[in-house]
Amino acid sequence: MRLGINAFIGCFVLLLLASSSAFGDDMKQVSVGDDKLAYVEAGQGDVIVLVHGGFQDYRLWEQHLPVFSKGYRVIAYSRRNHFPNSTSNDGLPDGAADAHGEDLAAFLTALGVNQAHIVAHSSGAHAALFFASNHPEMVRTLVINEPPASALIVGTPAGADILKAWGVRFAPSQAALRQGDIDAGLRLFADAVGGPGTYDRRSDDERKMMRDNAPPHVADAKSTRRPAFTCDMARRISSPTLVTNGERSPEFFHRIADELERCLPNRTRVFIPGASHTVPSENPQAYDEAVLAFITRSAR
Repeated sequence: MRLGINAFIGCFVLLLLASSSAFGDDMKQVSVGDDKLAYVEAGQGDVIVLVHGGFQDYRLWEQHLPVFSKGYRVIAYSRRNHFPNSTSNDGLPDGAADAHGEDLAAFLTALGVNQAHIVAHSSGAHAALFFASNHPEMVRTLVINEPPASALIVGTPAGADILKAWGVRFAPSQAALRQGDIDAGLRLFADAVGGPGTYDRRSDDERKMMRDNAPPHVADAKSTRRPAFTCDMARRISSPTLVTNGERSPEFFHRIADELERCLPNRTRVFIPGASHTVPSENPQAYDEAVLAFITRSAR
């Protein structure tokens, strides 16, 4: 009887894990250093790698994978210290863009991918900038949506005021996370990025994804300063680069994009209508159309 109960419980757990995402049993893992990074893939052809932002993981790209995989081999992975990889409040911070950029290079190498189109959002886009600057030979095209590369606006007109206001905006969320009040931290973070009411507008699945990925943000709230991404580093990125902004996004992200537009040698900029910061989720159709048009045009 005990064996029967254990078998039933085991089957139930497997079913629960499989049903937690439409990706189901397609989950794979690859070793990067001492960690394993989870990923899913679909399609065939040239490789597109999707890099998620903060409080997110590979599930951000669930609705995009079928669109991109019609003409490409598409890979969506979870960055280190993000679900369903092993996580810890003392692990790698979400904002450690330099380290996440090196992880991306190691991830591609482990998969035997020499060059890829990189499509990245928010803190994942910040990591993608480090990656593209340090490993330009691995990038066919680069698509970045609103990276929080704040060092780019240091010393620019009104830059100090924008950075100060942005820090004040996020201070309550960081304080809540440091104190272990995850629920308050999630709500405050979402509303700081997207404006009041953003957290309440998010689906149950989106809120669950945020909670699953709280540990790297707790680590962020306790972390020390990381290396800065600079204009000189941007100038080393020779691949065609698409910089996207949400039409309604905070000025902070628009000013960073202004500087990227000035520093990147081969760039195009697109504004996605009706969207704030989380552009891939807020207007997925317009985002996908812009990304695929850019990749197709640039890869000729």
